[in-house]
Amino acid sequence: MKSSPYVTAEGMFRLNQELSERWQRRREVVQALAAAAAEGDRSENAEYIYRKKELRELDRRIRYLQKRMPDLKVVDQIPDNQEKIFFAAWVGLETEEGDEVEYRIVGPDEIDHAKGNISVDSPLARALLGKALDDEVVIKVADGRKQYFVIAIRYQ
Repeated sequence: MKSSPYVTAEGMFRLNQELSERWQRRREVVQALAAAAAEGDRSENAEYIYRKKELRELDRRIRYLQKRMPDLKVVDQIPDNQEKIFFAAWVGLETEEGDEVEYRIVGPDEIDHAKGNISVDSPLARALLGKALDDEVVIKVADGRKQYFVIAIRYQ
């Protein structure tokens, strides 16, 4: 399944910042690689081998970002109906056990579990879209199902 092309304005800013930082890091790695290559035998040169690997990883991520970013659609409008859950909403949920959790529905390029950012493509986010306060949400998980109740919706 192809990932959704949506991103928040903050997410697009972070992706642009990451791309810029990766280009800067690439310049540094290329210089270090040239210095390591000048040392002679490359087959046993650990610095050279390490820098080649680092350069490949940087190039892979730069290519991905350059290909992905033009296709992204920035969603920076707050929906007219803020009583329902849509993209970029912060959603407060209560679990069956009574625990409260909060998630923000973002694009797949912005996932950050430490911040509570979940992908719009995730099963939980798909189940939440269009729901309102006090709605029940049930999703299938590996060991059965999980039930949540929507206790808060906010947009920033």
